Amino acid sequence: MNSCKVFVPYGALGTGISETSFAAGVRMKPDAIACDAGSTDSGPYYLGTGSGKYARDSVKEDLRRMLKAGRRLDIPVLIGSAGTCGTDSGVDGLAEICKEICREEKLSAKLAVIHTQQDAERLKMKYAAGKIHSLEGAPDIDETVFERCVNIVGLAGAEPFQEALEEGADIVLCGRTTDTAIIAALPLMRGCHTAGAWHGAKIAECGALCTTNPSGGGVFLTFDQEGFTIEPTSSDSRCTPYTVSAHMLYENADPYRLREPSGTLDTSRAVYTALDDRRVRVTGSAFTHEPYTVKLEGAALAGYQTVTIVGIRDKRIMGDPERWLNAMKGYVAEKIQKYLIDPEAYDIDFKMYGWNAVSGSAPQKGYLPAEIGLVMAVTAQTQELATRIAKIYNPYLLHFPVNMEEQLPTFAFPFSPAETERGAVYEFMLNHSVEVNEPMELFHREVEVIA
Repeated sequence: MNSCKVFVPYGALGTGISETSFAAGVRMKPDAIACDAGSTDSGPYYLGTGSGKYARDSVKEDLRRMLKAGRRLDIPVLIGSAGTCGTDSGVDGLAEICKEICREEKLSAKLAVIHTQQDAERLKMKYAAGKIHSLEGAPDIDETVFERCVNIVGLAGAEPFQEALEEGADIVLCGRTTDTAIIAALPLMRGCHTAGAWHGAKIAECGALCTTNPSGGGVFLTFDQEGFTIEPTSSDSRCTPYTVSAHMLYENADPYRLREPSGTLDTSRAVYTALDDRRVRVTGSAFTHEPYTVKLEGAALAGYQTVTIVGIRDKRIMGDPERWLNAMKGYVAEKIQKYLIDPEAYDIDFKMYGWNAVSGSAPQKGYLPAEIGLVMAVTAQTQELATRIAKIYNPYLLHFPVNMEEQLPTFAFPFSPAETERGAVYEFMLNHSVEVNEPMELFHREVEVIA
């Protein structure tokens, strides 16, 4: 029976696990070590700037373990969404870390680097040909959006990894990928159950999140021609039918179906069986092949932002914080209008932590906060304008009363100066799919021998 064993040590490169849990996964003799290095979960800034979310030191520590184990076992190391969002700079930066580690540890390896950043002109041609389609919740676009985006990436499927492996790559670093493609690539090459490969990859994409101890250790997958078996590498963790099946709900609008570039996974008839108190066997899922598409993610400059934070504990305001906030906003808006500032040139967002900043809805009737942390974010066409608006608000954030006939209250700025310039901020502009003629059409692969 065709089989393939994959060790997924981390939910994301840079988040780390204990040496004990990592060593346990290596002792199980995997055929590959695989994990992703990020996603766009953390907002558009990382895609817009092409920068990484996690500390370089943490990423290097995690990657060092993987590379040393991969070379010792003579198995491939597969990483996707390099540099958090998979821009070219993210991939190249991770490749440099790889080379540093190989020099320091005296390792030799064949390194394959796959770039998934997209060319605006090529996408404009696809758009003109009717080959780009919106996904659920996507903004309306026209052909100008591709030029407006600072960075655009396409999510690679399993095929770019497979082509690199066929060329004998020991390390594969890919730009933006589906989280599952990294893990499913080798089992699919080995002739394992197609749906089982995608399903197991989905369950293991975030490492130990599918176990009873989400912060402990990694997970180990054994794929075969009928499905897969999953177990944790940490001794104080278990996989159960509940923890494994529940992960289909994670970041997935449909608890049974998952769209991949090459088709759709259907887990509605999957059977989750506990083999013992640590291992779960999964069979019964199905995969339907469909015309190949690549998801696009793009970020554009939204403006420049200045933030002010103020702490408020005044009992009069605590009785009805929204009434006070609306009164202050109206009062300051009149002042800004006097200065002939174009209202279309800026935007102000207020969040009252301790009231409704997280939920966005009114608190339960009768709720009276002890204190509130008010965060004001001004986004404008220039940094100078954002700070100018924030400074107009400054004295009123510090002293504005519940009504103008009362003595002025005093609140507290935690920082001096009160205004913090955040610089450029970004927004997502693309959540679309593009039709391609073959899986590598939009991607580029380079292979290098590190000696």
